[in-house]
Amino acid sequence: MNKPLEEEYVLKKLREFKSKDLSYFSGRILGSMCSEPHPLSKKVFMDFIETNLGDPGLFEGTAEIEEETIKIIASLLSLDNPYGNIVTGGSEANIMAMRSARNHHIKTNNIKHPYTEPFELILPKSAHFSFKKASDILGLKLIEVNLDNEYRIDIESVKKNINKNTIAIVGVAGTTELGMIDPIKELSQIAIDENIYLHVDAAFGGFSIPFLKYIGYNLPNFDFSNEGVSSITIDPHKMGLTPIPTGCIIYREKKYIDLINVDTPYLTVKKQSTIVGTRLGAASAATWAMLKYMGKEGYSEIAKSCMINSNFLADALIKEGFNLITKPQLNIVSFNHPKIETEELAKAIEEKSWKVSISSCPKAIRIVMMPHIKHVHIMNFMRDLREIKSGI
Repeated sequence: MNKPLEEEYVLKKLREFKSKDLSYFSGRILGSMCSEPHPLSKKVFMDFIETNLGDPGLFEGTAEIEEETIKIIASLLSLDNPYGNIVTGGSEANIMAMRSARNHHIKTNNIKHPYTEPFELILPKSAHFSFKKASDILGLKLIEVNLDNEYRIDIESVKKNINKNTIAIVGVAGTTELGMIDPIKELSQIAIDENIYLHVDAAFGGFSIPFLKYIGYNLPNFDFSNEGVSSITIDPHKMGLTPIPTGCIIYREKKYIDLINVDTPYLTVKKQSTIVGTRLGAASAATWAMLKYMGKEGYSEIAKSCMINSNFLADALIKEGFNLITKPQLNIVSFNHPKIETEELAKAIEEKSWKVSISSCPKAIRIVMMPHIKHVHIMNFMRDLREIKSGI
């Protein structure tokens, strides 16, 4: 620990560190599901930076903001009386949901010795890696089932893998690698028939699917309009344009939160269900501000613009001889080339100062068409792709 330094020196060193970071504004970040937060959300976030919803009795106004934010988000997901929290992100939300599912299974089946056999979680191979964390933390056995020809969870594979140890099924609305929407309606019916908890991970798609449907896109119902859905993860810090970290977990029924509550005797509330204790009220305030400021029309324009750019890129790639993995269902475009290895192509793209990611199922370059990516960036990217293709 050094002696105190002058403020200007500290800020100067921080500027030097930050100069090494990529900025969303540059349009060069092509593989991230996050984007530049809206200026309003950054301002509100800073205004509420000292609030702690881990001890909400000290910040009653901010706690009211969280409650109202949950209700607004739930209304987008076809639920009138929601329960849930604004959390750090999709990973925490997914872990919370799996904890609820496990505890619900134990209580519903009156299991006296819960760890004599491993609890099983059925999920698609396309599921987010946060479920591996949930498996490790909660002692769950992951049953990764097959995908169909459209890279969605295979329904027959789900049915074949259900047994007395199955605690939950996970469906995804906006898969991380391809942006596909699993057949939630069919999963919901299975969950009802088998009396199994169904969680929908809509961390990515949750802030775009409702708005695209609002303006006429033909997308399936993934939300609580399906009676078998128990909980949904949705991330405002992705397409919601709020600062990182801002996630959200919504439950259909209060009992699912009650099952994961722990006693907090020294706080202003006596029960807590979230994974983290100290919780930024700033995230709730920024999300509330954006929901009010953008409205359905504003978010619909954002979602529409991202889809227009996604389809433009997809068409341009086909014209240049690249293989499109699937027609974009949401704003993710994945592709490869018949004569260039994907890793080799990714390396060449990064040498042109673009940051992309590689999907694993199937192996492909993955572009997430977030709001910070503009038409001019796509044109520049395609110019560089043509140069790469002609040089190999």
